[in-house]
Amino acid sequence: MTRRPQRGLVWLEPGGDPQAFPAAEYALDEPAGLLAAGGDLRPERLLAAYPRGIFPWYSPGQPILWWCPDPREVLFPAEFRRSRSLAKRERNAGFEVRYDSAFEQVIDACAAPREIDGGGTWITTEMREAYGFLHTLGYAHSVETWHEDQLVGGFYGLWLGDVFFGESMFSREPDASKVALSTLVRRSTELNLQLIDCQMPSRHLSSLGSRPIPRSEFLGLIASAGAFRQNPRSF
Repeated sequence: MTRRPQRGLVWLEPGGDPQAFPAAEYALDEPAGLLAAGGDLRPERLLAAYPRGIFPWYSPGQPILWWCPDPREVLFPAEFRRSRSLAKRERNAGFEVRYDSAFEQVIDACAAPREIDGGGTWITTEMREAYGFLHTLGYAHSVETWHEDQLVGGFYGLWLGDVFFGESMFSREPDASKVALSTLVRRSTELNLQLIDCQMPSRHLSSLGSRPIPRSEFLGLIASAGAFRQNPRSF
């Protein structure tokens, strides 16, 4: 069940139909890409949102806010930019990349307050619990960079069909998150990974080859890549 107030934003009822998202074209122009508010972070709701190009992003004290920006920042594995310095770090820095061995540690590290976010974080306790549950169900995954048996970087997100929907990254050593992403890209053919969703643009990701594409193109790509398939994946 949804209700639309006069200002145009669609509100979702907690515990309501998890499929009851408005179409992407209803997203607001200001703030850009805001589509709906409210609802909950049940697995059914999240697994209905991502194949529609929708993701939650909100700050403590706010209702759950659901976004579907236009354009959409994406990374095609074939377009990944592996600089000489990054390739050298991969070869010589003693990093080891693991998968799903420390999901909770990764999401906690991503949630740690950072200066770039004004000392705050959008990864609330509710978000950590929701994605942790998705991890136990086989939908949320972490790619981790380790050095001398210490977790030093990585990222997490949802793997649906042949799309990895990236959520957040962190680094405790230079290039640690880049090494994790580079390693996943190297395995993209083996994993049949067609697209990595970056959600919003950043200088960090654009330096690695991400670029914006129209929302309509993005929605078509993730549909054709089987994002609506609800089969747990593993590395």
